[in-house]
Amino acid sequence: MKVTSITAQLRDKDRVNVSVDGKYLFSLDIAQLSDLGVKVGRDYDDFDIEKFKLESEFGKVYARTLEYCLVRPRSRREVMDYLRKKSRPIRKKNGQISPGVSNGITDRVMSRLIDRGYIDDQKFASFWVENRHQKKGISTYKLKFELRAKGIDNSIIESVLNDSERLDCDEIKKIIIKKQSRYPDKQKMATYLIRQGFRFDDIKESLDLGETED
Repeated sequence: MKVTSITAQLRDKDRVNVSVDGKYLFSLDIAQLSDLGVKVGRDYDDFDIEKFKLESEFGKVYARTLEYCLVRPRSRREVMDYLRKKSRPIRKKNGQISPGVSNGITDRVMSRLIDRGYIDDQKFASFWVENRHQKKGISTYKLKFELRAKGIDNSIIESVLNDSERLDCDEIKKIIIKKQSRYPDKQKMATYLIRQGFRFDDIKESLDLGETED
């Protein structure tokens, strides 16, 4: 089988379409094209063609997953869930079932993203804590809950929170400013803050509730 043409894609200038014996067969990104040594006029056997097709699929999945990771930092679990969806069979509009991406491909994608530093639970946790701290008030309890839901290990959570300058008392003040028109009564505000996971002692101090009767 002979590669008869290699043409740049219109939608993605970093990928090329490869035709074999006059018929489009697969696409590769520019780096893959160079690494694999695919050239016009060269003959390849069935084994080579199948390898190129696998590399084509890997390149597509890697590019899409990388885009997913670049929107914002992602935890390892988030990326695993994303790739797990890619591995599920999909029913096309014509009713045919398209097989999902193989586990071998998704495992390679995960490994490369980790090796290149695009997936790092420590960095993700730091981003999450800082981002939530800047956007709105949030309790330490709720932060821990969110990070655990993202698959972050407890040791990483504790490390990141210990390094953070955020304090629950400061977070409470943010919420009081934002919610005071909705909860003008201190007791109702206190109830709301308790539901958000803040400690009663911190709430009491921030709202200046004074001593409560038994």
